[in-house]
Amino acid sequence: MQPTALPILLAALTVLSSSLHAQSTPPASLKEALTFHASFDHGFDADFSKGSKACTVKQGKETVPAAENAEVKIVSDGAKYGKALHFTKKGGTRPQYSGQDGVLGYNDKSWSATVSVWLRLTPDQDLEPGYCDPVQIVGDDTKKGFIFLEWSRDERPRFFRYAIRPLVHLWNPDNKDWATMEKRPMVQVANAPFAREKWTHAVFTLERLNEKDGKPTGKLYLNGELQGAIEGWDLTLGWDPTKVLLVLGAAYVGHLDDLAVFNRPLSAAEVKELMNLKGGVGDLY
Repeated sequence: MQPTALPILLAALTVLSSSLHAQSTPPASLKEALTFHASFDHGFDADFSKGSKACTVKQGKETVPAAENAEVKIVSDGAKYGKALHFTKKGGTRPQYSGQDGVLGYNDKSWSATVSVWLRLTPDQDLEPGYCDPVQIVGDDTKKGFIFLEWSRDERPRFFRYAIRPLVHLWNPDNKDWATMEKRPMVQVANAPFAREKWTHAVFTLERLNEKDGKPTGKLYLNGELQGAIEGWDLTLGWDPTKVLLVLGAAYVGHLDDLAVFNRPLSAAEVKELMNLKGGVGDLY
């Protein structure tokens, strides 16, 4: 080897080493923005939270700790990472988490966040008739706001949607049926890439909701690809911040894993980095 070639080789090895290290180290920006993570590897409660970790369900007028039953189980077979939730049939069991104390960060001035989840099902075969919402953010009254992922009610194949419904008079002043409205604050995807044989990564963002002079928006990503944005709407909500909840499994039948919340809208590049974490969101902490 020529003497002058050695410094060049060492420099190349240094660059390669740095590149490999960067690829194996989760980005600090994701770690700093993370507020909540439920892996379901150790039960329903969250593994990490800047607020409460407790997962609860409603039983009549009571709220009790979430537990496995005939409608939802924690399974290791076929999970994305470790263990996952399996909603076995349409029912009334809806695991929920409090959005208080920095988990969702809802406020009436300017609210931004990102929710990430993995889903596995074949919608037209697995879902029962009617709407299905695998993930919702709700407050004290759906007329004051309602945010959700959903599969449509009657179409075949079913549409997959992300919707931000603000105060009801802002999006539905004439009290029309959601299914028949031509213009709705949502992103709609035909033939979305869901199947029993594979996991699909779904991410939705909330940006500058409740801002009086801003341009609020919400974006939907599937498997790291932007599907569309909710724009051009007044996205003002009227929730009591103490009543905001993150809710799972409304009429959902399928698997769900690695639920996470971040305190700002992730960029398109960050969504792909999140999707490609080898061990899931747990790699961030």
